[in-house]
Amino acid sequence: MNPFWSQIITQTVYRKKAGKEELSPFELAKGMRALKLQGWKLVKDIVLIVLGIFSAAFGLRSFLLPANFIDGGATGIALMISELAHFPLPLVLVIINIPFVMLGWVVIDKSFAIKAGLAIIGLALCTAFFPFPGVTSDKLLVAVFGGFFLGAGIGLSVRGGAVLDGTEVLAIFLSRRSSLSIGDFILCLNVVIFGFAAWLLSVETALYSVLTYLAASKTIDFIIEGIEEYTGVTIISVKSDAIRKAIAEEMGRGVTVYRGKRGFGKSGDSYDSDIVYTVVTRLEVSKLNGILERIDSNAFIVMTAVKDTRGGMIKKRRLH
Repeated sequence: MNPFWSQIITQTVYRKKAGKEELSPFELAKGMRALKLQGWKLVKDIVLIVLGIFSAAFGLRSFLLPANFIDGGATGIALMISELAHFPLPLVLVIINIPFVMLGWVVIDKSFAIKAGLAIIGLALCTAFFPFPGVTSDKLLVAVFGGFFLGAGIGLSVRGGAVLDGTEVLAIFLSRRSSLSIGDFILCLNVVIFGFAAWLLSVETALYSVLTYLAASKTIDFIIEGIEEYTGVTIISVKSDAIRKAIAEEMGRGVTVYRGKRGFGKSGDSYDSDIVYTVVTRLEVSKLNGILERIDSNAFIVMTAVKDTRGGMIKKRRLH
């Protein structure tokens, strides 16, 4: 192998000083594969962040700015300051987010902070210099689609490991030091922002801005969590083996079986029983309920929302 790549693999993958320890051919091959995966991930992240920047800039320039609407979070604060003080929005976007990026360096890691800083600067430059056309003057369309493109941009950037709005970094930091959740902090902050918008701009602008925020937040959820919603199902039944086979054969889903012990029931007895866990899409919940009703109508079932999945047998296997 080329000595240059050997040195890169030694320092990047194995975190060793070059020349300190010779790597075996197997380690070099394994390191090259890891290096390629890191490279592809970096390319993917860059593409997602760039797409996010253009989507968010399009939402701002073509929809929100012409109508003087705002959004929630740091972007909403920047839009309001730009509107009231007549400062250039790109400059305000960067200044507002600097503290959040610095906080991200401490709370998350430096890689995230660097990506976030570059993404925010990219959004500011794109907003300042890229000629986006005006699309519509209808206020309802502006609120909905402005929020949609802005939310899509933020969601894509998060998928790429960065942020275009630093509010969530602050929420993560504060949630670790109190009993409130991240969502609680974001909600409280946005209530304050829209309250100021109603006072300083107008009630109508604030109401349309709330609609923009709702459209943006739902779009972010779809981009980050996936359009197809999943449900985790925990099943406790004396007929767990039959249920496991039916889920695997009739639905093509993978299952995980835990060994459990049931507490005292109406009979006053306790006994061991397997616990079956599987993940299905929301469209398959009805079919699963039918299987459970057929095999054991007395089974204890717990269903929980699953944000995202990876690997396993979520995608249906092909039956030959």
